[in-house]
Amino acid sequence: MASVSSVSAPLVRIPTQLTCFSQVMTAAVERGWNTFIFTSENQELANQWSAIAFIDPLIIKEGGIFNSVGKRVATIFEVSTPAELKKLQPGDEHVGNVVIDLLDWQVIPAENIVAEFQGSQTTVFAVSKSTAEAQLFLEALEHGLGGVVLKAEDVQAVLNLKEYFDRRNEVHNRLSLSKATVTRVHAVGMGDRVCVDLCSLMRPGEGLLVGSFARGLFLVHSECLESNYIASRPFRVNAGPVHAYVAVPGGKTSYLSELKAGKEVIVVDQEGKLRTAVVGRVKIETRPLILVEAKIDSNDQTVYSILLQNAETVALICPHEGNLMKRTVIPVTSLKAGDEVLLRLQGGARHTGIEIQEFIVEN
Repeated sequence: MASVSSVSAPLVRIPTQLTCFSQVMTAAVERGWNTFIFTSENQELANQWSAIAFIDPLIIKEGGIFNSVGKRVATIFEVSTPAELKKLQPGDEHVGNVVIDLLDWQVIPAENIVAEFQGSQTTVFAVSKSTAEAQLFLEALEHGLGGVVLKAEDVQAVLNLKEYFDRRNEVHNRLSLSKATVTRVHAVGMGDRVCVDLCSLMRPGEGLLVGSFARGLFLVHSECLESNYIASRPFRVNAGPVHAYVAVPGGKTSYLSELKAGKEVIVVDQEGKLRTAVVGRVKIETRPLILVEAKIDSNDQTVYSILLQNAETVALICPHEGNLMKRTVIPVTSLKAGDEVLLRLQGGARHTGIEIQEFIVEN
């Protein structure tokens, strides 16, 4: 089930009128949405579409929603009064996914549903008949529900909701980056470094967040700039050695050595704007490395570090100077103590790439 915490797509419930079914499904699939809910009477349609398009069909039956192998993935509750909503208390039996179908939307504000399930382990979806309803559910009490099920009867509803998600992405897809001062640059010898080739082109000022420790990731620039040494490769980031962390969607990290074709990474620019990109290829080769260390403040004892290939085409991204940019990048071969670069600060303790709260010392 999709979670809207990462501003992902909603579930789409197919219309009962088969004349508009094909248009709605096509419009949704073309916009990257692939989870659809069918009634049990339309099981054959689900099978047909699964054969011609990469979709995740779910079936409504017995008061629940089931996946293609018959596993219950959500429970459906029809609610028509505030009193009925009060009876639907979060509990162990509702841990997981709950879809609420409001039979009388006018008497049950979206805020009531958000308040009832706030702090529970239940992910709540609400059936929405329009983009306006979906927006209310996703923004109620500033937190919103876990997602929506769009009961689409025409293509325009799909188009309108996609436009809403695009606008929301523009606002929320921004990371806080910090200015750090380089304290040490030192050649360390040979190591296995990773070139990450994406299925997307990067612009000047964009790159990947990489670091030796998850507590601080450096913004490593792509090879999109022209140089005297090699042709521009705007799809590539010479990211660092195999042990380094790289930022991936969902607030997680991955080892560079774990990346492979089909995985996603986060592309970030000088202002912190981010987008996801699919990895198309990873190249690991033995090359000379250089160690870069930096601090946020001269009085701070925390040192942030990264190892990179010692090559003119490998560069770190610089911070803005007020409203102006002195320069976009500094090649590691020109880097020296006192230069300023961009860092993404975050929690250091990680388990399988997920930030956790525990005592940790890394050197």
